[in-house]
Order: sequence, then structure tokens, then C-alpha cells
Amino acid sequence: MTALPVLRLSPRAQLPQRMSVGAAGMDLHACLPHGERLTIPAGEWLAIPTGIAMAIPQGFEGQVRPRSGLAARHAVTVLNAPGTIDADYRGEIKVLLINHGRQAFVVEHNDRIAQLVIAAVPTMNPHEVQTLPATERGQGGFGSTGVGSES
Repeated sequence: MTALPVLRLSPRAQLPQRMSVGAAGMDLHACLPHGERLTIPAGEWLAIPTGIAMAIPQGFEGQVRPRSGLAARHAVTVLNAPGTIDADYRGEIKVLLINHGRQAFVVEHNDRIAQLVIAAVPTMNPHEVQTLPATERGQGGFGSTGVGSES
């Protein structure tokens, strides 16, 4: 297991944590000043602070993904899902939540607001070519392979 250096920017901040042995993601927690709550009105979005920064190893990225429970119960998700945290970023991790629900959503200190997955990212150098290798799909775009189970 590789170490992930995490810096608490606030003494109230929680480190990312896996909630089960087989979990792919680590939960990210809201970090708010004592007594403060943030409200996301229906149809609006807000950047939620986590109070942490991290040093993701070179060759990896952090993917900020929605929590399924927030989406299923409250229609709250990560606006730019998955958000990317680059290996060279050292600022505070913030989660851009959007409320697709019909009621305002309240975020309180220590609420689990998203999950973080660390993934390998191969480095590729683009180079111009005159043609691309042929495939069965070719230039077929959105929906070109069908929708659902068609017979």
C-alpha cells in the first residue's frame, strides 16, 4: 500500500478514510468553522472546503466522485464529476457540490460529501498522424452502438 501524504489545513479537518475494507474510494469530509453550516439551494452549487491538502504521487491523480447515498437520498452530487486533483496541486481540496433536488441541502461540519479515488494516469505524448487505424465502429458517435438491450 502506497502512502498518501495529507496535510491538515485546519485542526477540525478529517483525513480521507475508507469506510470498508473493500472500498475503492475514501470519504472526504466537509470542514467548516465551529457552528457554521452551508446551505445549497435547490438548483444551485457550492464549493465545500475539506480543510486538507495532499501530495498525490507523480503518475497518479485524485478523482473526486459523488457519494451514492447523497445522490439517491437528496439528489446532491459532484458537479464536475469526476473532479481531478493533479499530482502537482498542493492547495486545499474543495468539492463542488450541486443540488439537483427540490429542497435546500444543508452541509454541516464533518459531513461525508464525496469520495476520493486515487488512480494511475499514464503519460502520453500526442503526435500528429495522417490517418488513424480502422475500427468496426469508425466515426459512429453518440448512440451509434445502440441503446440498452436491442434485439
